[in-house]
Amino acid sequence: MPAIPILAAAELPPFLATPLAAEFALHDRLHERPVEDFAPLAGTIRGLVTRGEIRIDAALLDRLPALEIVAVFGVGYDGVDVAAALARGVLVTHTPGVLDDDVADLAIALMLCTARRIPAADRFVRDDRWPAGPLPLARGMSRQRLGILGLGRIGRAIARRAEGFGMSIAYTARAPKPDAPWRYLPDPVALAAASDFLVVTTPGGAATQHLVDAHVLEALGPEGILVNISRGSVVDERALIAALERGTIAGAGLDVFEDEPHVPEALRTSARVVLTPHMGSATTRTREAMAALVVRNLREHFAGRPVPTPVPECAGG
Repeated sequence: MPAIPILAAAELPPFLATPLAAEFALHDRLHERPVEDFAPLAGTIRGLVTRGEIRIDAALLDRLPALEIVAVFGVGYDGVDVAAALARGVLVTHTPGVLDDDVADLAIALMLCTARRIPAADRFVRDDRWPAGPLPLARGMSRQRLGILGLGRIGRAIARRAEGFGMSIAYTARAPKPDAPWRYLPDPVALAAASDFLVVTTPGGAATQHLVDAHVLEALGPEGILVNISRGSVVDERALIAALERGTIAGAGLDVFEDEPHVPEALRTSARVVLTPHMGSATTRTREAMAALVVRNLREHFAGRPVPTPVPECAGG
């Protein structure tokens, strides 16, 4: 039996592309080539593999009439038009769970690095400025107030780690979580006002576009630190830059940005900001586990069995 045709809609790492190519007929970004190259195969594509931020819209789905499944390499899937996929009977999967610990670890690292000014301290020593006098005092993190914007798996993992620092924890979500032991606040402004550190873990997409705006940053206040490990679209970057320049907030630790990989100069040059290149899940073990889950979702679907990790919109049946 011929191998099932799969389209890679994004650049895939070798540890995902290799097992996919061994099990399926993998076509690498063929949809980006001239229509005469893509058209002969478009009607045969039954699976699509992508990353969460890559745009998979109704127009592309219309070009793939045989498509059955979109497998996202990542937990976020805001680039995928899930409503359009559901309308066509196309299943969407992602890779939650396996990356929670690494992303939560990075959130804590960004909190510490921003509060204790660790990158600046590193440069201070390397530049041999220590003999001239001590580094200015930083601030602590232990026993401070933590607000978590979005209490999913990653948000809970951050909260559990923060408990080890003696932090008091509050959260905002669509509704209170009955099994969550932490304080619930009804909206981002109220959460920011009750926080020394505000960590953004909510999914991206239209529903959360610029959820962290000037009002939220004003409520966070001049001693507050913002950390974003979710999606750049959740934070109004212009408002954030203005807040940093005016001292509206104390600082920010950012792993994600609105126009990745392009980061505004105002953020790159700010002494109040710690930056990382969207590396929350970027450890070898986690990325390989994510890749294995992508392959498993495809394998189970084409074998006629339930997939392990459909996106919530596809999990009802």
